[in-house]
Amino acid sequence: MKTLPGSDLRLLVFDWDGTLMDSISTICGCLAGAFAAAGLPDREEAYKEIIGLGLDEALAVLAPGIDERQREQVLSAYRDCFFASSMAEMPLFPGVEPALRDLADAGFHLAVATGKSRRGLDRMLAAHPALAQCIAASRCADESRSKPHPQMLHELLGHFGLPPGAALMVGDSIHDMEMAVAAGVLPVGVCCGVHDAQRLQTHGAQACLAEVQDLPAWLRRTMAAARLKA
Repeated sequence: MKTLPGSDLRLLVFDWDGTLMDSISTICGCLAGAFAAAGLPDREEAYKEIIGLGLDEALAVLAPGIDERQREQVLSAYRDCFFASSMAEMPLFPGVEPALRDLADAGFHLAVATGKSRRGLDRMLAAHPALAQCIAASRCADESRSKPHPQMLHELLGHFGLPPGAALMVGDSIHDMEMAVAAGVLPVGVCCGVHDAQRLQTHGAQACLAEVQDLPAWLRRTMAAARLKA
């Protein structure tokens, strides 16, 4: 039986890449360039599978047998490529800013839990100040533990003084869903990023939306239904 949010929902946590921002192709391109720079074979479709993980964890999956020199080459080349990429190549998905403003105005706490580094997330927030104003807290993989470990969600729950049942995690990858399940937080998938609805549901998603801009209306419907049943 699927679980839906109740009237005690207070915290909405969002993944970044593939959920709020259309950055998947840029990330995959930078990973391909970094592997080429280090003389490693191209992993092609495998790049998409690790989006959402921290960079160290992603590299451990993509190239588990490389030595420290090659590892540093890949990491350095990836960071150089990504930070040189134009923000125009990585737009927010349609409707993201008004949707999050709607949710913040409705009284929800909004937060981000991402596999990005703090430097990377801060760059994105600085480029989208209206969106940044809606986000009350964030956790990154280089200051916590990478998905699917639940530490980022545990820390965000602690920040707001809330139990897991008062929170919802929105993401586009199985890593987001697994993290939410491990933390006891309601997992909600969006199908605009790396994984489709079937895979998201297999890994715990209790609902799958086309994109984040559908979230406010979905929450209004489901929370109203929960109140009628109460």
